[in-house]
Order: sequence, then structure tokens, then C-alpha cells
Amino acid sequence: MPFMEKEKYELPSKCRLHPDNDMFREQEQHKIHFDINEWRCGFCKKAFRAEKFLDQHFENRHNNLLDNSEGRCLADLCGALHCDLMMEFKKPKSKCSAAAAVRNRHLCESLADSCFPINQGLAASHLHEFFLRQFCDAHTCDRGTKPFPKGGRKQTNRFYLALCVLTLILLPLFYLIVFLHQREMRKGVHDLKRFSKIGQKKKPS
Repeated sequence: MPFMEKEKYELPSKCRLHPDNDMFREQEQHKIHFDINEWRCGFCKKAFRAEKFLDQHFENRHNNLLDNSEGRCLADLCGALHCDLMMEFKKPKSKCSAAAAVRNRHLCESLADSCFPINQGLAASHLHEFFLRQFCDAHTCDRGTKPFPKGGRKQTNRFYLALCVLTLILLPLFYLIVFLHQREMRKGVHDLKRFSKIGQKKKPS
């Protein structure tokens, strides 16, 4: 997490976000990525064209290596960490559930307490407050509160996109009009010079 690196902070082992508490950590460490379409299993060296096929291989052949201890699946924390907003461009259209918001806020605050205990120093205290503002405060049905107020993925403005597309379409057309106008101007000057020369030749000596 960039905000942790800035504070030079290390997560305590009891924090559920600690890498050691990820049940898929060993599998992720045994993914070998050679090229765009070449993945290899670090356990049995079998090759695959895409990461999703390697994940299926892990599930089918090396599932016994997973640590299925309770609380080790990071996906269980997605509700608290707004994974849905990070994975989709569009905001979810489902009606806000007050009960779900309370549940996710409680989970989020418990993560803040366990990962950034305020009694562990100034850095932990700063990160605790930052985590609450970034993730936990948005667990409400109040539409005015949004997650990631101090960063996160920015959604592209539709008006800006439309303006860029319109510019790309009209710019070549503008240059074409300018080119045709200049060509007609040069043609007119050339014809004028030619008529002038013809007139000079017809004058009596």
C-alpha cells in the first residue's frame, strides 16, 4: 500500500491484510510469468496460455496446498474495502442497504484497529485516521459520502471524452478546407498571371 510505504509502516501479523494471512499467498508466489501468453506453475512446471487457466490448475491439482484457516480469505473483506468500485467503472445501481452499510463499516473499523493500532506510535495513528477516512466513512446510505476522497481511480468525464472525439473528427476537416482554399487561391493567382501575359502579347507594337 503506497500510503504505508510513505510512513515506512509494517502491518502487524494479526492484521488480516498482512500478506501472511492470505490463503492464496503460496499459489501467487508460485506463478511464473514468462511472456504475455505464457504462464507456468511453480509446483509442477506445467505451462498455460493465460493466468486464469493457471488458477484453474491450482484449484484442480494443488488445492491441498491452500491454508483454509478461518479468516484467511481476503475476498471476505471486499465489502469493507469497496472492491466493487475498484473492479467496475459504473457505480452499483442496487438500493443501499442500511444493515449492510453498518456491517461493512464495523468490519472496516475493526480492520483499522487491528492493522493500525493507535497506541503503536505516530505513524500507526496517522494511518488509522487515514484508513477510516478513505474506506470506512463511505459505509453509509448518504449519497454525499464517497470512498477514496484522497485518491483512487478517477472516472473519465464523458463531456471531456466527447470533446476529444469531436476534435479528432473536425481537425482533419479543418485542415482539408484550409488546403482546398489555399489551392484555389494559388490557382486563381496562376490564372491571373496567365491572362496578364496573354493581354500583353495582344498589344500592338
